[in-house]
Amino acid sequence: MEVVIVGSGNVATVLGRKIKRAGHTVLQVAGRSKTAVSRLADLLESSPVLDFEKITPNADLYLIAVSDRALYSIPGMFRSEKGIVVHTAGSVEMKVLAPYHKRCGIIYPLQSLRSEMEHIPEIPLLTEASDEETAEQITRFAGSISEKVAEANSQQRMELHLAAVLTSNFTNHLYALADDYCRKKQLDFSLLHPLIEETATRIRKHDPAAVQTGPAARGDQVTIEKHRGLISDMPELRRLYDLLNDSIIRNAQQVRDAGSHNG
Repeated sequence: MEVVIVGSGNVATVLGRKIKRAGHTVLQVAGRSKTAVSRLADLLESSPVLDFEKITPNADLYLIAVSDRALYSIPGMFRSEKGIVVHTAGSVEMKVLAPYHKRCGIIYPLQSLRSEMEHIPEIPLLTEASDEETAEQITRFAGSISEKVAEANSQQRMELHLAAVLTSNFTNHLYALADDYCRKKQLDFSLLHPLIEETATRIRKHDPAAVQTGPAARGDQVTIEKHRGLISDMPELRRLYDLLNDSIIRNAQQVRDAGSHNG
């Protein structure tokens, strides 16, 4: 397919690389930052466009990968004669495209993407479309750049977006707190890297609740109190430690109760 990418940030860059690698042609890269647009256009062997009125109307697919706020203005700044216009946001409905483009949809990458990443990870793509024929073409295109494609309406995407925040953003915040704690205690945070990787790998084969470990999961109140003493001068970290421990204790009890009922 002949594709126009609108945007030059993380999502545009990573998906652009996947699109080019799949054998599609990126006709243009459009955006407001001359430096970023030119850099991405060079990478994708495409033409840079800074004036949205100069976006070609003859592409097969237009991929809008911009901030959620920009999605409410950009779709009306260009036209397409025959192509499908999609955006990549998980928390914005398809209806922002409908007033300007008859054939429209969504290709939402359920992954944390950074333009500088050398290795592109697996990227599940969630799709939605304005009609059945458009859905078939979007699914076929998405399938050419990802092995994991699924349909998801606005409600499902928003729910998965929240799950992604819990899974990625909140977890990374805990990594940041642990790193800060290690710095204050003059400890090497990198010693935790193998543990982080093993924990993430384990849940590919097991339910997370079933493999929960740690003092709270086993009811080890002695160790918990020792931990609380270590962070007595860090009130925010201690508050979060107590909150998460309480949640783990309740969840572990629910797992045990379910197991006894099933037995």
